[in-house]
Amino acid sequence: MKRLILRLLLLGGCLLSLLRSAAQEEQPVYRLELGVGLGAGFPVTDVKDKPNLDAALLARFPLNPRMAIKTTFSYVGMKGSTDGMKAFLPADPSQSGTERLKYEVNDAIFDLNGMYELHFLPYGYERGYQGYCRLVPYIQIGLGVSYGKAGKAFTMNLPVGIGAKYKIGPRLNLGLDGIAHFTLSDKLDGLEAPLGIKSSMFRNKDHYVTLLLTLTYDLNPRCPTCNKY
Repeated sequence: MKRLILRLLLLGGCLLSLLRSAAQEEQPVYRLELGVGLGAGFPVTDVKDKPNLDAALLARFPLNPRMAIKTTFSYVGMKGSTDGMKAFLPADPSQSGTERLKYEVNDAIFDLNGMYELHFLPYGYERGYQGYCRLVPYIQIGLGVSYGKAGKAFTMNLPVGIGAKYKIGPRLNLGLDGIAHFTLSDKLDGLEAPLGIKSSMFRNKDHYVTLLLTLTYDLNPRCPTCNKY
């Protein structure tokens, strides 16, 4: 009788252990994040730029705990003028003279990009046996398009940046994104080659840096026991 009770207790302990491990393995993995971002944009153009509003909509597609693909649509405010600049910009680059260019811009850049994220640590809410971390830094690179409203200019851009994200809850993510956008246009601010010097590739072109605080929500769960990475 004692042996039977002991065997039943051992069997119950084994079943409880299996149930706990199964429950842990059934924690959902999400294939989509949707959210918003708000921060500051820092244009680097031919005028004396001021920091301005940066707002974004973003979607992230996790590939696995260490990699993700992200697409972002951003509004980057652009405001500045030639007043107070140390560099002398002539009113007419084709003619010699001492008249200084007077120009002011108060418009926006619209940006659409896709980026690849590489995490330094596996990202997840529950640490478990997988060793997930709730706070993860990452690097990112991608390809995008920019539209400068002031100069009515479309151009390709190369976004490169760093970031960090933190899982507030099982489905909620808080992030900080810093990206430098290198464009192929010198007309985003409405001025093209104000010194009359032609440029090539990224040299002497208009660029901008964005710093965003993001908040995303996980959607589209999948069962990791049925869909292995």
